[in-house]
Order: sequence, then C-alpha cells, then structure tokens
Amino acid sequence: MTTEAIRAPATLEGVAALAGVSRSTVSRVVNGSNSVSADAADAVQRAIAELDYVPNRAARSLARRQTHAIALVVPEDTTRFFGEPFFAAIVNGLNDRVARSDYVLSLFIANDDADDKTTSYLRSGSVDGVLIVSHHTNDRFTDRIATAVPVVYGGRPLRPRGNDYYVDVDNVRGGRDATQYLIAQGRRRIAHIAGQLTMPAGVDRLTGFREALADAELDPHVIEDGGFTAEGAADAMRRILARRDLPDAVFIASDLMARGALEVLVTEGIGVPDDIAIIGFDDSPMATSASIKLTTMRQPSFTQGQQMADVMLELLAGRKPPYVTMLAAELVVRDSA
Repeated sequence: MTTEAIRAPATLEGVAALAGVSRSTVSRVVNGSNSVSADAADAVQRAIAELDYVPNRAARSLARRQTHAIALVVPEDTTRFFGEPFFAAIVNGLNDRVARSDYVLSLFIANDDADDKTTSYLRSGSVDGVLIVSHHTNDRFTDRIATAVPVVYGGRPLRPRGNDYYVDVDNVRGGRDATQYLIAQGRRRIAHIAGQLTMPAGVDRLTGFREALADAELDPHVIEDGGFTAEGAADAMRRILARRDLPDAVFIASDLMARGALEVLVTEGIGVPDDIAIIGFDDSPMATSASIKLTTMRQPSFTQGQQMADVMLELLAGRKPPYVTMLAAELVVRDSA
C-alpha cells in the first residue's frame, strides 16, 4: 500500500526560489506593486500557479496595516433604520460590490456617540474605510472619523471640507422636476412637506421645490416639516388641513412621509388626486403598497450604494476616484397625481 505524502503549503521563499527572484520581489508582486519588471512579474505569477501558493492574508494585513474591513455608519436610531426602505436599498447596493472584493462590510447604527465609543473604534485602525449614510449637521463625531480614515458619504456633506468624496442623488433637480410636474397638471396652490432640514436631502428637495415655483411665478402655499417620518408627515398634513385655504397639491420629500400624509387625507374623505394631488420621493416598495399608488421621484438607491462602494474600493487601492458622483432621480407617474 502506498500513501501519498501530504504536500506542505507553498511559501513566499519557495515561490522566490522557483521564479529565480528575491523574496521582496515576490512580496511586491503579491501586494500589487507596479515597481516590478514585466518579466519578473510573469515569472512570479507562473511560480505561484505551479506551487498553488496562497498569500497569508493576515500577515499581509499586518504588514500593510490593513484590516480588510469597511464600516457603514448610519447616524440614525434603529427604528428609522429598519423602518425606512431607503436604507435596505443602500445596504444591498453596497454589499453587491463589497461582497465581490477582499473586504467585509460592518454596520454601525450610531444615532449619537457622546461617549466616543464608535468614533474611537473607527479611528483606532480597526477598519480601512468608512461609508457614512444619512448624516446630519449635528453629527460632529463623523467629522472626527473623517480625519483619521478614508470616508465616502452617501449624500453631500452639509459642512464640506473641499476634499470630500460623496455619491449623491440630484435632489435639487428631483424636487424641481416633481414640482414642475404638479404645475404642468394645472396645480397652483402647492404645499411641501419637507424632510429634516439638518440633512442634505431635506434641504435640497426644498430648494428644488422653491426654484420650480419661482420659475412659474408662484409662491409656496405652505411648507411644513415632516421629519422624514410617517408620523411627522401625518401631523404636518393635519396642520395643513387645519388651514382655511387648502392646497391643491403637496410635494412630499419621501414616500414614507407621503404614505403617512395619504392616510390622513383618506380618513378625512379628501379625494386624491381630485382634491389634492400628492407626489412623493424615492419610489420605494411602499409607493405601490396601498390602494392609491404614489406618483413619485424614483431615487436610484441601490446604484448609489454600489457607487459608494466603488469609490471606497478605488481609494483603498491607491487610486484617485472623482470627488463627486451625481445620480439622477426619475419621475414615475401613478394614481396620486
């Protein structure tokens, strides 16, 4: 009886000997350096294939001070994170790209970091890069993270530093297009239920709303804060209905808020869109989840997540991606307007 000998794992030294180069040359090839001649690199790659050499990822990480981990930081509470379909689409897009790379994606839901726990961890070298989604003007801890590790934002920072990397939807244009559609339908008393104005998306959609009305020489009928929540938008709609002069249309800065506002209108027996037309923003699954299907601006959230990951992976590979990537929102017409 013969027993096949167990083959010992190939080593960096063994690859170097077979390729006829130094150990440092093999190390440079394995780590993706461009400082090796084409002939030497080819010899190393042939030796790697012949010996079935697998690089020691842990040793490489230590040598290059890499963890092969990317953090997704969402400065929100868990209720909003798990209740807003936007976040699921973003995470799916991020994971689509990160899963194909050598990196893993870690999630941090950090509505407040008063004790610096999250900030200290992310600044300690525990991750190679940070993706920040849904940031607010009062999220000062995100600024401290950005001084210690590469950061890519989902949405433009409200306090730009001039060298920020971000992937955003053109929310100004989206707000303008939504409002122009209502104007084209003959609506003239147009109200707006805004998202949080501590967030870029809330500010920019309001800006687009104002611009479209100004172009048509119209004034905003009323602007109410809905806080990017269904409950906040329902309260905002009740305040609008309490006014003596009702609007004939409302542009609402998210589908989640639009659903909350629609429930109030249905309860009060107000016809949609005959009495009041409604247009939302996102084209999330809830846009079609009720009997009155939402006219809305389709936000490419999955693509936004993909492109955020692409920018981060480019940065971590030592390349120079564009600072700003801007995506377009698209009008989707359904029942509500």
